[in-house]
Amino acid sequence: MTTEAWPTAARLDAPRVLERIASITGVRLVLEGPAPGGEVGAAYVRWPDGRRSVLVASRTRSAVLTDRARAAGVPTPRHELTARVDGVRVVVQQRLPGTPPAELDLTVVRQMLAVNDRLAGVLAAEPDPRPAELYLTSDGPGFCLHEPLAGYNERTARLLKWVRSVGADGSHMVGDDLVHMDFHPGNVLVERGRLTGVVDWDGAVRGDRHLDLVTLLFHLRGQAPALAPAVRERLGLLSARRLRAYWAHMSLRQVDWSIRHHDAATVDRWLDVAESGLAAL
Repeated sequence: MTTEAWPTAARLDAPRVLERIASITGVRLVLEGPAPGGEVGAAYVRWPDGRRSVLVASRTRSAVLTDRARAAGVPTPRHELTARVDGVRVVVQQRLPGTPPAELDLTVVRQMLAVNDRLAGVLAAEPDPRPAELYLTSDGPGFCLHEPLAGYNERTARLLKWVRSVGADGSHMVGDDLVHMDFHPGNVLVERGRLTGVVDWDGAVRGDRHLDLVTLLFHLRGQAPALAPAVRERLGLLSARRLRAYWAHMSLRQVDWSIRHHDAATVDRWLDVAESGLAAL
């Protein structure tokens, strides 16, 4: 079945959004061009006073959690303007120095592990909300969709069956850590080898920071396998049950997104990663 059979996420239409921001707020920002990385797009913009920022679409109100991460020593962008444009929440946020790493190395990975350490227990003093959902038994909000895996081919259908079997033993995540939920090299900024920013906190939740390590491990196995052991070592004390649940979440998330937004080769690449984890769990 072709990938056109399922809905895709809309790309950011930066010129239209900036016009609507001007009409809503009276602030006229100048579009400088697309920002690198990101699946739904981001754009560099300039304020009337010359300040430079980044325009992104946002599903959630993540500013509070982004601030908490910054207070814990993680470089995160401040939100400078928010607006609702045609039913979509958009954010103009601080532009941090650096760009996503063109080449991954152990130095970047170690700095990402240090970020993960800083997020431990960050939300321990906060009221305990409902546990975060991993979407192993039902669709997520625009990601972690089940039907694409069910209908794409036999391999994806088998993977979905495994994901749902893992979910039958629990499909939630609990904990007092701040979890980024999309912690991979494309969402960090680096300048001269130094990590200068962690971006795209749109899905951030309270939970177990080890989920972010599983996310990082999943991406490294697909993009830079030689660096994966440094992350896998950090997961040695994680229970087998939690590791299976987190791997199932990432397998569902990455394969579903690839089916709906990328080509068959990309689907196969992430399927290989997902199945390699199944063999090791």
